[in-house]
Amino acid sequence: MTVKSIDKQYVLNTYNRFDLHLVEGKGSVVKDENGKEYIDLTTGIGVTAFGIADEKWVEAVTAQLTTLQHTSNLYYTTPCAMLAKAICEKTEMSKVFFSNSGAEANECAIKVARKYASDKGYDRYNILTLNNSFHGRTLATLSATGQQHYHELFNPLPAGFVHADANDIDCVISTAKENNVCAIMIECVQGEGGVIRLDTDFVKAIYSYAVENDILFIVDEVQTGNGRTGELYAYMNYSVKPDIFTTAKGLGGGLPIGACVVGEKAQNVLGFGDHGSTYGGNPVACAGALSVFERLTDELLAEVKYKSQYVFDALSKCDGVESVSGMGLMIGIKTKKPVGDVIKECMRNGVLTLSAKDKLRLLPALNIDFEILKKAVDVIKSACEI
Repeated sequence: MTVKSIDKQYVLNTYNRFDLHLVEGKGSVVKDENGKEYIDLTTGIGVTAFGIADEKWVEAVTAQLTTLQHTSNLYYTTPCAMLAKAICEKTEMSKVFFSNSGAEANECAIKVARKYASDKGYDRYNILTLNNSFHGRTLATLSATGQQHYHELFNPLPAGFVHADANDIDCVISTAKENNVCAIMIECVQGEGGVIRLDTDFVKAIYSYAVENDILFIVDEVQTGNGRTGELYAYMNYSVKPDIFTTAKGLGGGLPIGACVVGEKAQNVLGFGDHGSTYGGNPVACAGALSVFERLTDELLAEVKYKSQYVFDALSKCDGVESVSGMGLMIGIKTKKPVGDVIKECMRNGVLTLSAKDKLRLLPALNIDFEILKKAVDVIKSACEI
């Protein structure tokens, strides 16, 4: 039996996989079982921030594997403590809870927000999110997700979430008032919703309203974080500071890790026994994440912005492209052709891409070689042409 047939027989059929069996890679180039090479502009949906088999990440992970691969959170470990310290110092936040995924990080944020309101004596528990948002696939984070088609097969979902239109501050404020919310949670760029960047004035207005009304302001940085948008975290592009932000994906470099990062206002909300995770803060995952995080320098972020501008300029001028959206190296391309056809054509010509609704989505490694990036963009332009 082939790997593909074994997978189809024994793996639950939750993924509509491409007809592609990847076996190895290095940097931004991967190979299939026949030795064909592909330029990877997907990074495992924004995970392998420094590409495949990144040497510094491999070194950090391997060193930790040979000393202490896991212990419970009843004990201290160096990688967990040092990663939390690095994140808090770089963001001027206060404390971190580590989990295994972005959805889990968002679950933690939801719990913090509800307990914060309870501790304050507020009669509030609803959390407001935006229509077209995506916050995870657990039942609570599905309910938080502002896309009805994700809800349809899993009702009844947990109560306590309301939705308002993106880039409409009047809608947000009226919805918040009508539902007495305890928190507002946003993505600065709605990734799964079509790589749509929120307006600066809108984000600042939400922030101001939240501060004035002691409503926690939460930013979901699961996909936008860790250098992806050209700043360390996407909210930094807006000159606001959340009470809580969540992150995952690119932080781990390839191993599962999520983080719920809280500021001064919420740092003491959760106490002993209020939350937990068997694998959260795993030493190996944290060692790999620390290797990634320490290399998110100003120089690298400037490089991300430079490459982003190149892609925006190159593809905006393509005859087969209607528009280019996003921020940094989180890019959405509205094509005149059906996006599925463009993805298949790119794959045939050795470039792996993603979709987000009806758009082509690019999430290349932050350090992708510029010549490789140019080659991939040329393939995309050709695939988009009518």
